[in-house]
Amino acid sequence: MQTQTLHFSRPLQAAADQRWSVADIEALFKLPFADLLFRAQRVHREHFDPNAVQLSTLLSIKTGGCSEDCGYCPQSAFHDAGVENRKMLELDKVVAAAKAAQAGGADRFCMGAAWREPSEEDMAAVVEMVKAVRDLGMETCATLGMLNDAQTAQLKDAGLDYYNHNIDTAPEFYGNIISTRDYQDRLDTLERVRRAGMHVCSGGIIGMGESLTQRAGLIAQLANMEPYPESVPINNLVKVEGTPLADTAELDPLDFVRTIAVARITMPKASVRLSAGRQQMSDAVQALCFLAGANSIFYGEQLLTTGNPEVERDRALMDKLGMYPFAEKH
Repeated sequence: MQTQTLHFSRPLQAAADQRWSVADIEALFKLPFADLLFRAQRVHREHFDPNAVQLSTLLSIKTGGCSEDCGYCPQSAFHDAGVENRKMLELDKVVAAAKAAQAGGADRFCMGAAWREPSEEDMAAVVEMVKAVRDLGMETCATLGMLNDAQTAQLKDAGLDYYNHNIDTAPEFYGNIISTRDYQDRLDTLERVRRAGMHVCSGGIIGMGESLTQRAGLIAQLANMEPYPESVPINNLVKVEGTPLADTAELDPLDFVRTIAVARITMPKASVRLSAGRQQMSDAVQALCFLAGANSIFYGEQLLTTGNPEVERDRALMDKLGMYPFAEKH
């Protein structure tokens, strides 16, 4: 049987001022699996040490009671997923968690809060947390919902390195998942983060019932940002009882690997991170993700409210694959 060759309207590693069409990205998804991974690995090796992985640890500094209705999120006040509405953690507990993460090999510490947007009082507390973690010599990241210009300036002045604000999915599928804010709200916050001079961490969630074209649309939105995010977390939906997406059909693991590869090809210099859903992945699937160009993971026993592979399992997997933390080689 003759193999069909796909021709793209742009080169594999295009200049920053060129844009990816959804059709071109969908064509990448449809490549034979080996061809796709070969392309992704080639791009990855051009820009990164192929055996180094960046380790981030994520701490929920304010859990539950969020006023957004994101269909995947157990922290939403709209859903009965058994997550309590708790007050913000004290500064000393955050610093202790950051020190433990640093001792375990993480070089970036991410602080996440469940709310639509921070209040003035919230911001004052977060600013102190950012300063304290920076004083430990770690990179800092925060995910606090929507921000205004004054708030991004505060975070920049405090020394925040990265701001995480995922766009979640393609624009045309967004309304199926969230109704309490618009897609443009997310893009506006990311633009404010850029203007303030911080790095952008933004990705999405795979397996929420989106079509292949919509999955390609998510990647197109990220890859066509100017510039595209420095850090791109790719999440595999964690189905939590009590949330609207709890009964969503399982995603084929190889479709997730394909998404990692397409993200690597379209955003060559970004850190592509395996995020939520990694606990459900076998070592073999994670190994394929690294082969496809993933080079960052959330490291530790828990993300915001969902489990994460234990530190020992992560270290054992990295040892088996001959991989090592980025911080140990730089």
